[in-house]
Formats: sequence, C-alpha cells, structure tokens
Amino acid sequence: MKVARQPAELVAPAKPVCVAIGVFDGVHLGHQSILQDLKQYAETLGASAVAVTFDRHPLAIVDPERAPRLIQTLGQRLKTLEHLALDAAWVVEFDAAFSRLTAEEFVTLLVQGFGRLSSIHIGQHFHFGYRRTGTIALLHQLEGRFGFATRGLPPCLQDGHPVSSTRIRQAIRHGDLHGADRMLGRPYALGGRVVVGDGRARRLGFPTANLDVAGLTLPPAGVYAARALWAGHTARAVVNIGCRPTIDSTNQVLSVEAHLLDRQIDLYGHDLELVLANRLRDERAFPNLDALKRQIAKDIAAARALFEKEIELDASRPTLSPMS
Repeated sequence: MKVARQPAELVAPAKPVCVAIGVFDGVHLGHQSILQDLKQYAETLGASAVAVTFDRHPLAIVDPERAPRLIQTLGQRLKTLEHLALDAAWVVEFDAAFSRLTAEEFVTLLVQGFGRLSSIHIGQHFHFGYRRTGTIALLHQLEGRFGFATRGLPPCLQDGHPVSSTRIRQAIRHGDLHGADRMLGRPYALGGRVVVGDGRARRLGFPTANLDVAGLTLPPAGVYAARALWAGHTARAVVNIGCRPTIDSTNQVLSVEAHLLDRQIDLYGHDLELVLANRLRDERAFPNLDALKRQIAKDIAAARALFEKEIELDASRPTLSPMS
C-alpha cells in the first residue's frame, strides 16, 4: 500500500479513484465495513481504492481539551489499513489551516488532487470540514458538479449497539480487552516507539523496553503477561503499566515498560506492539528496591507459568481473563 502526504503521489493521473474518508482510529469493524465497500466498489470500476485519513485526531487542533486519547499510533493505523489490501492511503496533515477548510473546499481538494474521483465512502454519521458541515446530504448535493457517487455506510452493530472508537476506548480503560478485541475484529495491541528510559530497571537486573505512549488510551495500571511484536519478530514479555511508585513516589505519569523473556535485544527506535494476555496484579509500592526485585521475579515466574500452561504466541488472544 502506498502512503503519501499529497494525493498526486499516489495514483496515475488517468486512473479513476475511489476514496473513503475518516480518522479510522482503531480501524474497527465499522471502519472495516466502509473500507471493504470501498475496495469492492473500486474493483467494479477498475479504480484505485484510497483511504483518506489524518495524521492526528482533528480535535487535537480544533478543540484540544476534547481530543480523545487514541487507540492506535499512526503507524499501527497504516499497518492495519495495509492488511485490508487497499491500494493507497493519503495521510492529511491536519493543521490549523486545514481545519478552516469548508467541507466543499475539502471535496474540491479531493477532486483536484486525484483527477478522476469516482466515489466517496463515509459512515452515515461522519462529519467533516469546517464546523462539521460535511455530511452525506452535502456530498449528494455535490455529485452533479463533480461527477462522483456517494456511498454512506450504516453503523456496524454489536450486541445492539454501534461499534465505535469511543466504545473501544472505554473498554480499554476499564480493562475489558476481550470487549475491545470483539469490536476491533482482532486482538487489541498497545503500541509505541521504544525510547531511552532512565536505566533503573536494567540496574535492578530486569532491562525493559520503554514505550512512548503519549496521547494513547491505556489499560488499567498493573502488571501483565503479554506478547511483544516488532519488525516481524515476537517474544513473551512481562509489561508494567503505571507510575513506578517504589522508584518515584511523586510520579503521576503513567509509563509502559516491557521486559522480554529470554531475549536480549536492543529495541531503541523500533515500533513495538504489546498484546496483553493476562493481568497478573495491581501496581503497588514496595518498602524497598529489594522487595520490588523479589516481586518482579515472582511476576516473571507467574507469566512463564501462564505461557507454558495456556498461551501460544499466535495471532489470537488467549482465552484468559484480562483482569484476573
């Protein structure tokens, strides 16, 4: 799948293009229904299927205080889109200037950028453009002028409720990772770039990969058994999500650290994904570092026992309770 910051970089000028527009955070089952409709419709026309998405959530620019924490990094989102076998993705740089484009100006930008725009696919309740005036009704009004077809897709329902990024974020925050899996249509994975930490875990004898998770929705604090995935590799891991109260009792910022089992590898700069298999315990403060070291050793032993008993490192989440 080609990825670009300008539509002209993606397809040949003479080839028709069908686009789906959305933030697509999580690329959940509802998003997938829109993108599958895009792909099938494009195939009937001999057109390219292109996802038009944004480098950040629009609210991060329009109303930062209301901007949600995301389910995926941009890299994860693009990788998931690629798995759907789309032809290309245009990642729009959503800045202050772009936020002031009217919906009609945005559609004009699409037409000019892609040349032969055959169809626009969106969710029935999706809004775009300045003051969210872009709707299915507006697209139908513009069809005659620009010559594209509008495809508005209904919500994907699960247990009688629409699948949405908001519901998935709520499930993740509450530790209902199985619920998140069901709405995503795949195992939820917490992702981030591995960054340099303070080295304290290494000095304790348990080196960790520290993830940059700024702006992401996080599961409840605690210690988890997990699968770590990076650059086509996989490993078993013990993951701590929390503030590390034994090391710094004043710290209020959640961090994510993964200790890989039986692997010594430099992951700095790599994008790492963590599929959290089972919650081992709450995060808590210990009286001293020796007590913390003993507990970490117990956590690793508990994770090993779970892996040996029930968990296979495959593409599916094990049938263990995420909050046991």
